[in-house]
Amino acid sequence: MSKQIQIPDIGSDEVTVTEVMVNVGDTISVDQSIINVEGDKASMEVPAPEAGVVKEILVKVGDKVSTGTPMLVLEAAGAAPAADEPTAPVADAPTAPVVATAHQRLQLL
Repeated sequence: MSKQIQIPDIGSDEVTVTEVMVNVGDTISVDQSIINVEGDKASMEVPAPEAGVVKEILVKVGDKVSTGTPMLVLEAAGAAPAADEPTAPVADAPTAPVVATAHQRLQLL
């Protein structure tokens, strides 16, 4: 399932994106730095809140962003494929052979 990832609370009203550290298609891990932002007082790297594959980047260098601004779309790690992606058919489970007990066999005779 795709999820829009937003700028977390960065302690500043507005900051400027100075670097985008990931590309579309990259697999990222939790806490991996994904963008770098700079405000009046400091520069900081924004970490990924969860793991997954980058589907879309919504910010670019020079953008002014604040808490809650969408920065990228992430396909969660281990998510089910989209409906248009083919999946392998699931085989039916083999059936176990029927085994009669000695008592049942005697009743048949």
